[in-house]
Amino acid sequence: MTATLHDDVLDGALNIIKNNTENLYICKTAQPTTFAEASSTYAVGVKATPTFTGPANGASGRSLTVDAITDGTVSGSGTAGWYALTDDSASKLLAAYELNATQVVTSGNTFTLTAIVINLPDPV
Repeated sequence: MTATLHDDVLDGALNIIKNNTENLYICKTAQPTTFAEASSTYAVGVKATPTFTGPANGASGRSLTVDAITDGTVSGSGTAGWYALTDDSASKLLAAYELNATQVVTSGNTFTLTAIVINLPDPV
């Protein structure tokens, strides 16, 4: 059986991320599954109010791009392997995913990330 979802439905989910993300955290090499883990337990750096491009057509479905970051603040030392997008006002973890490559970070420094694409595929 084939499913159909209008682009507006997929865009609605992506716009929740785009319109409600207050911070992007880089996290130690464990996947954050809660707001507390993303913003505190595993957090080693933060970028306040990251910017986004999209939603737009993706490779298959719709995508939202987290624009490249050049000025994130490192708040702890360790190896970052994940990023997390959070709605801090509502204490929500909106999305978390592995970084393309781990980064060794040192407290007091800055971190950079290349653009990150979040893709919601078309249903099949």
